[in-house]
Amino acid sequence: MTALNRVPSLMARAGTASALTLAAVGGSIVVPGGASEAAAASHATKALSIAASKKGSPYQWGAVGPNRFDCSGLTLYSFKKVGKKLPRTAAQQYNNTRHISAGSRRAGDLVFFHSGGYVYHVGIYAGKGKIWHAPKTGDVVRLQKIWTRSVSYGRVG
Repeated sequence: MTALNRVPSLMARAGTASALTLAAVGGSIVVPGGASEAAAASHATKALSIAASKKGSPYQWGAVGPNRFDCSGLTLYSFKKVGKKLPRTAAQQYNNTRHISAGSRRAGDLVFFHSGGYVYHVGIYAGKGKIWHAPKTGDVVRLQKIWTRSVSYGRVG
């Protein structure tokens, strides 16, 4: 049974009066297993849009916006704007996200670049093998194809 199919039975159990009260106050029915994933996806896609809106902003080491960014500053800024807190550096962000497989990645997930055990860069996955990121000194925030296989993925909760 899909989450959508469960809504009528949940409403029946809650009772018509409860459903009407819920609708009147602008509430929503939470479907187990569906709401938290949908909310996480919503935050992630909004953060992705915020990062994309910073296209062309100059890279500056240590900058966290709103007009200049380094790699982790862009991810921190983008998620902060949607109410999600991330630590400052790429390595700290890696340690504070839920690690996921490449096959499970979706737009808005973080992409961590590493050399051995050292995480040295982070961007926001945009789909189709591309990320939004602040690459390096002298460059600007831009969309770029992932250039290496030495990456891992994390999802902000």
